[in-house]
Amino acid sequence: MTATNPDTSQQAVVEAALVLLERMGLTPADLAAVPQHRPQVPTFAEYIPVVSAAVSAGTRRAYGSYWNRVIEHWGDRRLDEPTPSEIRQLMSYVKTHVVTRRNAAAAAAPKSTWWRRCAACTGGPSMTG
Repeated sequence: MTATNPDTSQQAVVEAALVLLERMGLTPADLAAVPQHRPQVPTFAEYIPVVSAAVSAGTRRAYGSYWNRVIEHWGDRRLDEPTPSEIRQLMSYVKTHVVTRRNAAAAAAPKSTWWRRCAACTGGPSMTG
């Protein structure tokens, strides 16, 4: 096994970054000139009502109970905070605490799709319903 010099390794990373910047038509000064202030990502409690208002009544009926669960558990968290594994944990929790209704089988497919979309939007693996 060959030991790697940390300084050499770091230099290679810096050189690779410079090559990438050059190919993108940027310089390190371009990066430093970008304002660092970005708008804060909204919380689930702030954003879910916006989404709910933008969708049809049928979509709201199909997903509303799940959105309510997300607000209940993560309302004060920012949209970019939950990890894919946390999404899977919440999905499992909701599945084990579901209130079964007579028409539950017909409604299950759209809701399991929502969980997969939620995982996908956070970069997590696609999950089966």
